[in-house]
Amino acid sequence: MIFIGIDVAKSKHDCCIINSDGTIINNSLRISNSREGFEKLYFSILSILPNKDISNAKIGLESTGHYSTNLQNFLYSKGFKLSILNPLSTNLFRKAQTLRKTKTDKTDALVIAKMLFSDDTKSYSPVSYQIQELKSLTRHRYRLIGYRSKLKLSITRLIDIIFPELPKYFWSIHQKSSYRLLSELPSPKHIADCHLTKLTNILNKSSNGRYGKDKAIVLKEVANTSIGTCTRSLSFELQQTIRLIQSVQNEINILDSQIKEVVIEINSPIMSIPGISYTLASIILAEIGDIQRFTKPSKILAFAGLDPSTYQSGKFNASHTPMVKRGSTYLRFAILTASRTVSMRDYTFAAYLNKKQSEGKHYYVAMSHVAKKLVRVIFHLLKSNTTFAPQM
Repeated sequence: MIFIGIDVAKSKHDCCIINSDGTIINNSLRISNSREGFEKLYFSILSILPNKDISNAKIGLESTGHYSTNLQNFLYSKGFKLSILNPLSTNLFRKAQTLRKTKTDKTDALVIAKMLFSDDTKSYSPVSYQIQELKSLTRHRYRLIGYRSKLKLSITRLIDIIFPELPKYFWSIHQKSSYRLLSELPSPKHIADCHLTKLTNILNKSSNGRYGKDKAIVLKEVANTSIGTCTRSLSFELQQTIRLIQSVQNEINILDSQIKEVVIEINSPIMSIPGISYTLASIILAEIGDIQRFTKPSKILAFAGLDPSTYQSGKFNASHTPMVKRGSTYLRFAILTASRTVSMRDYTFAAYLNKKQSEGKHYYVAMSHVAKKLVRVIFHLLKSNTTFAPQM
């Protein structure tokens, strides 16, 4: 049996090969991130294997984002056993090997190979194409949401300069009616000079009748006495930023439709849980991947970084420890958000939340307990492929 550790990078990969005795066979194999490099690695492994039996080779890589995707797919298509290692584990393993502060790509590849040799890690198996699509779509959505949030911060900054009194008269400065108002009248001077009938029509139409003449009169009065700084450049920036937000939101809506189509194709039983939307379901399914990777709910909890940390030394055993937060950020967000919505829709989860709060736990601590309960339910539904049955 031979063990191949690969340290992945953007343009090249460092490889180290050791045998079952722990003897280094090759620790200077560097391949390019290309078809030629992949083939070089493949034939290098075959040249070492007796009878070219690839079942006697085990390959390990760190989970380091998208740089390893193509290499993983190539090696898996050739029939190799792959193990995807947690970078935290490899980092701790490397530090345990020596007191010297040594870290190079070459030594990292050796560390991965030694971990394969000393640890019985599970082999990697690719998930279904729908799950792969969901992961790509949900990560893309996450980035778009982040971009939209930055644009909204810019809107808040600009309004603080241009018309600082305005937010008091809307429940949110980022609502449809306020955006419509500022798109057409981007400064206090524009609002003050606007005819009352026109201003009323803008507010009435954009708010579906919620705001009318009274709101228009108030805004004109406030605009006349505003301390805001009105310049042509700031007004232009405000209007353009609003257009960008609306454009990004439109793309998010299109993306959500695409995500919904894939979730419907998968027809996962977790959609039967009240309060879990297509978006939340897509993130949960994409991050968990193949449920067979997890033998019990606590492993999903750890993967999401929702398990509490443990600290014990001598006779001291800490009773209040923070959440680990070392797992998938996306899964942790989806589970915690789903916990809140499910506890609003399902009687059993609502009662469980109330019970934890009645025990004196803070709302967020109680919600973390709801998250653990939800993880157990999700694990059971995915393992047994059964729908959620509300308990009364």
